Amino acid sequence: MRAISLFCGAGGMDVGVQNAGFKVVAANELDPYACRTYKANHKRTLLYEGGLDENLNALSNYSGIDLLIGGPPCQGFSVAGRMDLSDPRSRLVFSYCDALDLVRPRAFIMENVKALGAFQKFRSIREEIFRRMSSLGYTISMVILNARDFGVPQSRERMFIIGSLTKTRIVTAKSFEGRKKRAVCVREAIMHLGPAGCPTNPRTTKAKITLAKSPILRKSPYAGMLFNGQGRPLNPDTWSSTLPASMGGNRTPIVDEDHLYLGMPSWVEGLHQSLLDGRGIREYQEVPSRLRRLTIDEAIILQTFPENYEFIGPKSKIFTQIGNAVPCKLAQVVTEAVKQELLDLA
Repeated sequence: MRAISLFCGAGGMDVGVQNAGFKVVAANELDPYACRTYKANHKRTLLYEGGLDENLNALSNYSGIDLLIGGPPCQGFSVAGRMDLSDPRSRLVFSYCDALDLVRPRAFIMENVKALGAFQKFRSIREEIFRRMSSLGYTISMVILNARDFGVPQSRERMFIIGSLTKTRIVTAKSFEGRKKRAVCVREAIMHLGPAGCPTNPRTTKAKITLAKSPILRKSPYAGMLFNGQGRPLNPDTWSSTLPASMGGNRTPIVDEDHLYLGMPSWVEGLHQSLLDGRGIREYQEVPSRLRRLTIDEAIILQTFPENYEFIGPKSKIFTQIGNAVPCKLAQVVTEAVKQELLDLA
């Protein structure tokens, strides 16, 4: 079966689609660094570079293909961004609908952030998307899935709008019940790489870690705001929090190396308890060197890219490509469900 990919980015969703048994024959992406990364890893896919609107005519040559996939830029809908409906990127969901109209695939998957599928303020956008897709003859459904429920070592909720020209079956939340798989914890996922800066884990982040002057405490030491910036510490004994596209500076998650590799008590948990107790223990007055930022190679694993996946660009651009991606394993699960429910039985 064949697929085409819109807003493909670095190709995370494409990896999952290919692992589900599809051949991605064409793709489209605007960002130049993501394009370079994509071409380095998907040499047999024809990549149309530039905006989607300027490539619609070329993509129309694939009319009747089995599957159309893609995740339009989500910054206008993301709780990590400004959630601004006037953001021009918010209109790209309708560019996806334009492509759907031209290509008329047998089935499609459109991915985006949970907020677009769940928040009342975006209801009119959702309804217009559904109206346009339905008017093209597609039977549609929407599911919101958390990547951690499907073997991804990261809590990452995403919305998927799924459609098919078949009138008899749809993909629902029940379609995924039998596909759930325990997510390994951060420790299990990345420990084999070794400490940051070693030959097997070389791509480090230099952003300094400092204590917040006015910390915001939550019940968990891994929530709230204990440090300056929006980078949160990761608990190695559970899954990662959502990796943002803004990683690379002080929004990059924080790792306690001695806790991770040496089994020492968590410094972050000690700091949290000290603040709760109001004791101001001296050892928690300054961030120790054992705390550092997540590395590129660790982020690649937490997004379930193949470890040998080649990313191209400055570190900040690589982090953006990783953070913008759909976890490969989650994309594979969704595509396998679509294939079984909609395409194999069509």
